[in-house]
Amino acid sequence: MFKDINWPDCSQLRTEKDVVIIDVRSPGEYEQASIPGSINIPLFDNEERAEIGTLYTQVGVEAAKERGLEIVSAKLPAFVKQFAGIPQEKVVYCWRGGMRSRTTATVLSLMGIYTRRLAGGYRAYRQWVVEQLETMDFHPRSIVLQGHTGTGKTDILLRLKQDGYPVLDLEGMAGHRGSIFGGIGTRSNNQKTFDALLLQDLIAYKDSPYVLFEAESKRIGKIVVPDLLYAKRNTGSRIVIDLPIEARVGQILKDYRPWENAEACLRAFQQIRSRIHTPIAAEIDGCLKTERYAPAVEMLLQYYYDPLYAHSSNLYEGEESDSVTIQADSVDQAYMSVKALLSAER
Repeated sequence: MFKDINWPDCSQLRTEKDVVIIDVRSPGEYEQASIPGSINIPLFDNEERAEIGTLYTQVGVEAAKERGLEIVSAKLPAFVKQFAGIPQEKVVYCWRGGMRSRTTATVLSLMGIYTRRLAGGYRAYRQWVVEQLETMDFHPRSIVLQGHTGTGKTDILLRLKQDGYPVLDLEGMAGHRGSIFGGIGTRSNNQKTFDALLLQDLIAYKDSPYVLFEAESKRIGKIVVPDLLYAKRNTGSRIVIDLPIEARVGQILKDYRPWENAEACLRAFQQIRSRIHTPIAAEIDGCLKTERYAPAVEMLLQYYYDPLYAHSSNLYEGEESDSVTIQADSVDQAYMSVKALLSAER
């Protein structure tokens, strides 16, 4: 028979061995929130889960069980074959360690495929994540990348991460770039997914002398940055990137590719149009509608984002003595300068 394992022990096991964590919930549940690094082998697809749920609420438990058994029986050979093709140790989970993961682990055991079941399922894992973010001690010093919109901060951080530096890519975890245009061309994550990805990196970097991340606001799209990290943002050392406006316009066009999302850009602009001087707003609107994106971006920077940045910078709580400004002509040049600055930290 199978054995249950709690999440802390499962997490420790994963650091010691090559363990595959398998989510047997429906694809829709898996897509909404899952354990980072897990794979999805669903016992029921989205429609089957909805059908069984309807039977459960409208007819009764036994009717739901009978229909579930019919569905599982028909797909059992293919279902088991997917697990048999995974040579590593396996841990399965469902929503709360109930019928779906128990059925899976039992059937696999009968077929000679050993697996563990995650006690409490995803719900127990989620409770653990929330508790850790509320109580954990995270000691690495924070180095916060700042700069006007378009200075390539995310680009620089991603390059540093590829180079092996301890980087928290908050925008990547959120699936959002943080501005009113930040969701364009991206797939936003929910709070559960963000928290799980963040905690995974915090644990990985807990023994690093410092971590690097961007000076995000408390909210990034729909997610909220936990107090643990936001407090470190306000007390960390700062590296401020300063680029000429033409370089910033080019970087924004490269990142956002507005010509591929013209309607979405127009809709986003309407949300901030009233905050911009009327004649300028009309000019920006005209540029967006005629796909003249470079002048539209330049005006948005001058008349909206730069004043907004100046205001938010005045609220920053860090000490001026902990701030270093890097003036560069391009993002590539700024990246090299940041890397040179960090060489003394390693």
